[in-house]
Amino acid sequence: MFNLSEEEIERYSRHIILPELGGTGQQKLKDSSVLVVGAGGLGSPVLLYLAAAGVGRIGVIEDDVVDVTNLQRQVLHSTPDIGKPKVESAGESMKQINPHVEVDVYHQRLTKDNIFPLIDKYDVIVDGVDNFPTRYLINDACVMKEKTLVEGGILRFMGLIMSIRGGQSACYRCVFEEPPPPGTVPSCAEAGVLGAVAGVVGTLQATEVLKILTGVGKPLYNRLVQFDAEELRFHEVKAKRNPKCPVCGEEPTITELVEYAYTCETQAPKT
Repeated sequence: MFNLSEEEIERYSRHIILPELGGTGQQKLKDSSVLVVGAGGLGSPVLLYLAAAGVGRIGVIEDDVVDVTNLQRQVLHSTPDIGKPKVESAGESMKQINPHVEVDVYHQRLTKDNIFPLIDKYDVIVDGVDNFPTRYLINDACVMKEKTLVEGGILRFMGLIMSIRGGQSACYRCVFEEPPPPGTVPSCAEAGVLGAVAGVVGTLQATEVLKILTGVGKPLYNRLVQFDAEELRFHEVKAKRNPKCPVCGEEPTITELVEYAYTCETQAPKT
Protein backbone atom coordinates (compact mmCIF):
# COMPACT_ATOMS: atom_id res chain seq x y z
CA MET A 1 0.00 0.00 0.00
CA PHE A 2 1.47 3.32 -1.07
CA ASN A 3 1.32 6.36 1.18
CA LEU A 4 2.20 8.93 -1.49
CA SER A 5 0.14 12.05 -2.12
CA GLU A 6 -0.76 13.16 -5.63
CA GLU A 7 1.89 15.89 -5.37
CA GLU A 8 4.50 13.36 -4.30
CA ILE A 9 3.59 11.03 -7.17
CA GLU A 10 4.10 13.90 -9.58
CA ARG A 11 7.29 15.07 -7.85
CA TYR A 12 8.89 11.62 -7.96
CA SER A 13 7.43 10.57 -11.30
CA ARG A 14 10.84 10.09 -12.92
CA HIS A 15 11.66 7.61 -10.15
CA ILE A 16 8.32 5.87 -10.27
CA ILE A 17 8.47 5.17 -14.01
CA LEU A 18 11.75 3.30 -13.52
CA PRO A 19 10.80 -0.42 -13.63
CA GLU A 20 13.50 -1.21 -11.06
CA LEU A 21 12.09 1.34 -8.61
CA GLY A 22 8.42 2.07 -9.19
CA GLY A 23 6.01 3.15 -6.50
CA THR A 24 7.28 0.42 -4.18
CA GLY A 25 10.82 1.78 -4.28
CA GLN A 26 9.65 5.33 -3.76
CA GLN A 27 7.62 4.26 -0.76
CA LYS A 28 10.73 2.56 0.66
CA LEU A 29 12.59 5.86 0.36
CA LYS A 30 9.80 7.71 2.13
CA ASP A 31 9.83 5.16 4.94
CA SER A 32 13.62 5.31 5.35
CA SER A 33 16.01 7.42 7.39
CA VAL A 34 19.62 8.45 6.81
CA LEU A 35 22.17 10.22 9.01
CA VAL A 36 24.80 12.27 7.18
CA VAL A 37 27.87 13.15 9.24
CA GLY A 38 29.24 16.42 7.88
CA ALA A 39 27.61 19.16 5.80
CA GLY A 40 30.68 20.09 3.78
CA GLY A 41 32.00 19.11 0.36
CA LEU A 42 30.74 15.53 0.46
CA GLY A 43 27.71 16.13 2.65
CA SER A 44 26.42 18.85 0.33
CA PRO A 45 25.58 16.67 -2.70
CA VAL A 46 24.56 13.76 -0.48
CA LEU A 47 22.03 15.86 1.43
CA LEU A 48 20.72 17.62 -1.67
CA TYR A 49 20.14 14.40 -3.61
CA LEU A 50 18.67 12.46 -0.69
CA ALA A 51 16.22 15.28 -0.03
CA ALA A 52 15.33 15.57 -3.70
CA ALA A 53 14.85 11.78 -3.89
CA GLY A 54 12.30 11.81 -1.09
CA VAL A 55 14.11 10.00 1.73
CA GLY A 56 11.61 10.41 4.55
CA ARG A 57 13.87 11.51 7.37
CA ILE A 58 17.38 12.90 7.03
CA GLY A 59 19.65 13.80 9.91
CA VAL A 60 22.75 15.97 9.58
CA ILE A 61 25.37 16.48 12.28
CA GLU A 62 28.03 19.17 11.97
CA ASP A 63 29.56 21.61 14.46
CA ASP A 64 31.11 24.06 11.97
CA VAL A 65 29.84 27.32 10.49
CA VAL A 66 29.88 28.40 6.85
CA ASP A 67 33.13 30.10 5.77
CA VAL A 68 33.85 31.84 2.48
CA THR A 69 36.51 29.22 1.66
CA ASN A 70 33.82 26.52 1.83
CA LEU A 71 31.80 27.90 -1.07
CA GLN A 72 34.18 26.65 -3.78
CA ARG A 73 32.93 23.08 -3.19
CA GLN A 74 30.20 23.03 -0.52
CA VAL A 75 27.24 23.70 -2.81
CA LEU A 76 24.69 23.26 -0.05
CA HIS A 77 25.57 26.75 1.19
CA SER A 78 25.62 30.19 -0.42
CA THR A 79 27.28 33.54 0.20
CA PRO A 80 24.50 34.89 2.48
CA ASP A 81 25.03 31.82 4.71
CA ILE A 82 28.57 32.84 5.71
CA GLY A 83 28.81 32.72 9.51
CA LYS A 84 25.69 30.58 9.84
CA PRO A 85 25.86 27.06 11.34
CA LYS A 86 26.18 24.60 8.48
CA VAL A 87 23.37 22.43 9.83
CA GLU A 88 21.03 25.43 9.77
CA SER A 89 21.97 26.31 6.21
CA ALA A 90 21.69 22.64 5.22
CA GLY A 91 18.23 22.29 6.70
CA GLU A 92 16.99 25.38 4.90
CA SER A 93 18.38 24.23 1.55
CA MET A 94 16.89 20.75 1.90
CA LYS A 95 13.47 22.08 2.81
CA GLN A 96 13.54 24.41 -0.19
CA ILE A 97 14.18 21.43 -2.43
CA ASN A 98 11.61 19.17 -0.81
CA PRO A 99 9.21 20.27 1.95
CA HIS A 100 8.03 16.66 2.38
CA VAL A 101 11.34 15.60 3.93
CA GLU A 102 11.75 15.59 7.71
CA VAL A 103 15.12 17.10 8.63
CA ASP A 104 16.91 16.54 11.95
CA VAL A 105 19.79 18.93 12.61
CA TYR A 106 22.48 18.41 15.24
CA HIS A 107 24.78 21.40 15.71
CA GLN A 108 27.42 19.48 17.63
CA ARG A 109 30.57 17.43 17.19
CA LEU A 110 30.22 13.69 16.82
CA THR A 111 31.95 11.93 19.73
CA LYS A 112 32.18 8.50 21.26
CA ASP A 113 29.66 9.67 23.85
CA ASN A 114 26.87 10.62 21.45
CA ILE A 115 27.44 8.45 18.36
CA PHE A 116 25.57 5.32 19.46
CA PRO A 117 22.28 7.09 20.35
CA LEU A 118 22.48 9.02 17.07
CA ILE A 119 23.16 6.18 14.65
CA ASP A 120 20.56 3.99 16.36
CA LYS A 121 17.87 6.32 14.98
CA TYR A 122 18.75 5.84 11.30
CA ASP A 123 18.81 3.07 8.72
CA VAL A 124 21.96 4.15 6.87
CA ILE A 125 24.91 6.32 7.92
CA VAL A 126 26.93 8.46 5.49
CA ASP A 127 30.48 9.56 6.27
CA GLY A 128 31.18 13.03 4.89
CA VAL A 129 33.76 14.08 7.47
CA ASP A 130 37.05 15.89 7.01
CA ASN A 131 39.27 14.10 9.54
CA PHE A 132 40.58 10.64 10.23
CA PRO A 133 39.71 10.43 13.97
CA THR A 134 36.00 10.88 13.24
CA ARG A 135 36.18 8.61 10.17
CA TYR A 136 37.49 5.73 12.30
CA LEU A 137 35.01 6.51 15.08
CA ILE A 138 32.10 6.23 12.62
CA ASN A 139 33.44 3.00 11.12
CA ASP A 140 33.95 1.35 14.49
CA ALA A 141 30.54 2.41 15.80
CA CYS A 142 28.76 1.14 12.69
CA VAL A 143 30.56 -2.20 12.92
CA MET A 144 29.66 -2.56 16.60
CA LYS A 145 26.03 -1.64 15.96
CA GLU A 146 25.85 -3.59 12.66
CA LYS A 147 24.83 -0.45 10.80
CA THR A 148 25.21 0.18 7.08
CA LEU A 149 27.76 2.89 6.30
CA VAL A 150 28.57 4.65 3.03
CA GLU A 151 32.14 5.91 3.18
CA GLY A 152 33.75 8.65 1.08
CA GLY A 153 36.90 10.77 1.01
CA ILE A 154 38.53 13.37 -1.23
CA LEU A 155 41.85 15.20 -1.66
CA ARG A 156 43.23 17.24 -4.56
CA PHE A 157 41.97 15.47 -7.72
CA MET A 158 41.28 12.13 -6.03
CA GLY A 159 38.35 10.51 -4.29
CA LEU A 160 37.30 7.15 -2.89
CA ILE A 161 34.04 5.50 -1.94
CA MET A 162 32.99 2.19 -0.40
CA SER A 163 29.93 0.82 1.34
CA ILE A 164 30.13 -1.17 4.55
CA ARG A 165 27.60 -3.53 6.06
CA GLY A 166 28.66 -3.46 9.68
CA GLY A 167 29.81 -6.86 10.88
CA GLN A 168 29.18 -8.56 7.51
CA SER A 169 31.36 -6.93 4.85
CA ALA A 170 34.87 -5.48 4.87
CA CYS A 171 35.04 -2.36 7.03
CA TYR A 172 37.28 0.67 6.66
CA ARG A 173 39.83 -0.80 9.08
CA CYS A 174 40.02 -3.97 6.98
CA VAL A 175 41.53 -1.78 4.25
CA PHE A 176 43.22 0.94 6.33
CA GLU A 177 43.84 -0.56 9.75
CA GLU A 178 45.08 2.59 11.52
CA PRO A 179 44.94 6.33 10.82
CA PRO A 180 48.06 7.76 9.19
CA PRO A 181 50.54 9.45 11.54
CA PRO A 182 49.98 13.18 12.08
CA GLY A 183 51.55 15.29 9.36
CA THR A 184 51.76 12.53 6.73
CA VAL A 185 48.56 13.44 4.88
CA PRO A 186 48.04 17.13 4.08
CA SER A 187 44.78 18.92 4.66
CA CYS A 188 42.85 20.62 1.88
CA ALA A 189 44.14 23.95 3.12
CA GLU A 190 47.65 22.62 2.44
CA ALA A 191 47.10 20.49 -0.68
CA GLY A 192 43.84 21.84 -2.12
CA VAL A 193 40.91 20.02 -3.67
CA LEU A 194 39.10 20.46 -6.97
CA GLY A 195 35.59 21.44 -5.93
CA ALA A 196 33.85 19.28 -8.51
CA VAL A 197 35.60 16.17 -7.14
CA ALA A 198 33.53 16.58 -3.97
CA GLY A 199 30.45 16.72 -6.16
CA VAL A 200 31.34 13.50 -7.99
CA VAL A 201 32.15 11.49 -4.87
CA GLY A 202 29.24 12.88 -2.85
CA THR A 203 26.83 12.12 -5.67
CA LEU A 204 28.15 8.57 -5.84
CA GLN A 205 27.59 8.25 -2.09
CA ALA A 206 24.00 9.42 -2.51
CA THR A 207 23.55 6.87 -5.31
CA GLU A 208 24.82 4.12 -3.03
CA VAL A 209 22.40 5.14 -0.29
CA LEU A 210 19.42 5.10 -2.66
CA LYS A 211 20.41 1.67 -3.96
CA ILE A 212 20.78 0.29 -0.44
CA LEU A 213 17.45 1.69 0.73
CA THR A 214 15.51 0.41 -2.27
CA GLY A 215 17.36 -2.86 -2.84
CA VAL A 216 18.17 -1.88 -6.41
CA GLY A 217 21.53 -2.83 -7.95
CA LYS A 218 24.74 -3.99 -6.31
CA PRO A 219 26.16 -1.80 -3.53
CA LEU A 220 29.90 -1.36 -3.04
CA TYR A 221 30.22 -3.98 -0.32
CA ASN A 222 33.71 -5.49 -0.29
CA ARG A 223 34.69 -3.07 -3.05
CA LEU A 224 36.49 0.26 -2.90
CA VAL A 225 36.28 2.60 -5.90
CA GLN A 226 38.98 5.21 -6.48
CA PHE A 227 38.28 8.23 -8.67
CA ASP A 228 41.02 10.14 -10.50
CA ALA A 229 39.64 13.39 -11.91
CA GLU A 230 42.81 14.30 -13.78
CA GLU A 231 42.63 11.14 -15.90
CA LEU A 232 38.85 10.80 -15.46
CA ARG A 233 39.27 7.20 -14.45
CA PHE A 234 37.61 4.93 -11.95
CA HIS A 235 39.54 2.03 -10.44
CA GLU A 236 37.89 -0.69 -8.38
CA VAL A 237 39.79 -2.50 -5.63
CA LYS A 238 38.44 -5.69 -4.11
CA ALA A 239 38.27 -5.47 -0.32
CA LYS A 240 38.07 -8.65 1.72
CA ARG A 241 36.99 -8.79 5.32
CA ASN A 242 40.19 -9.17 7.32
CA PRO A 243 39.97 -11.94 9.95
CA LYS A 244 42.63 -10.00 11.90
CA CYS A 245 40.81 -6.67 11.67
CA PRO A 246 41.01 -5.03 15.12
CA VAL A 247 37.31 -4.13 15.12
CA CYS A 248 35.45 -6.70 12.97
CA GLY A 249 37.92 -9.61 12.95
CA GLU A 250 37.65 -13.00 14.60
CA GLU A 251 39.33 -11.76 17.76
CA PRO A 252 38.75 -8.00 17.86
CA THR A 253 41.09 -5.93 19.99
CA ILE A 254 38.94 -2.80 19.72
CA THR A 255 35.82 -3.54 21.74
CA GLU A 256 35.15 0.02 22.90
CA LEU A 257 35.06 3.20 20.85
CA VAL A 258 38.37 4.98 20.37
CA GLU A 259 38.75 8.74 19.88
CA TYR A 260 42.15 9.56 18.48
CA ALA A 261 43.61 12.67 20.05
CA TYR A 262 45.20 14.39 17.07
CA THR A 263 43.20 16.71 14.87
CA CYS A 264 42.38 16.94 11.19
CA GLU A 265 44.25 20.19 10.61
CA THR A 266 47.55 18.34 10.61
CA GLN A 267 46.76 15.19 8.69
CA ALA A 268 43.35 14.80 7.10
CA PRO A 269 41.70 15.72 3.81
CA LYS A 270 39.28 18.61 4.28
CA THR A 271 35.90 18.08 2.68
